[in-house]
Amino acid sequence: MADKETKKIDTTSSAEPTAAPTSAAEPANTAAAPITAEKSSETKAVAVVDKKPDAETKIQLSDRDIALAHVEQEKRLSFIKAWEESEKTKAQNKAQKKLASLDSWENTKKASVEAKLREIEEELDKKKAEYAEKMKNMVAQIHKQAEEKRAMVQARRSEDILQIDEKAAKYRATGYAPKKFLGCFPQ
Repeated sequence: MADKETKKIDTTSSAEPTAAPTSAAEPANTAAAPITAEKSSETKAVAVVDKKPDAETKIQLSDRDIALAHVEQEKRLSFIKAWEESEKTKAQNKAQKKLASLDSWENTKKASVEAKLREIEEELDKKKAEYAEKMKNMVAQIHKQAEEKRAMVQARRSEDILQIDEKAAKYRATGYAPKKFLGCFPQ
């Protein structure tokens, strides 16, 4: 009895009955849909119609279930894709953060090594300058010693020339000849 539905039909009215809106589960072209007519004070007849789901309705319900399952599958896949992109983004950000920290670490280490190198270069430059100063002082000292030795040689030569001049004057004055004439020839 649940499959049966009652219809009220206006027998005196000339207006055509209108169909009530159907639900999404019921097809719009079924003959079992309730029909209502204009209300009037005249008598109305009641008719009983069997409402049984036919094969077309079952196919439509099955198509609806398939469509809902498809929507659920798309929703699940969309969620999985969003999760995947989120995780990839997190991994990418984590890697970027580590790379940035490594770059920072590398830059600080490079800067400290370069500073150390500059200190060593400055120290070497100072030592080089000190050594160059010492070498210049040694060159100046050697030059001074050479000048002193030259002066001594010049003084010795002057003394020797004076002695030779004195001896030559003595030999001229006395008339004696020197015993050795040019050291290699005997007289």
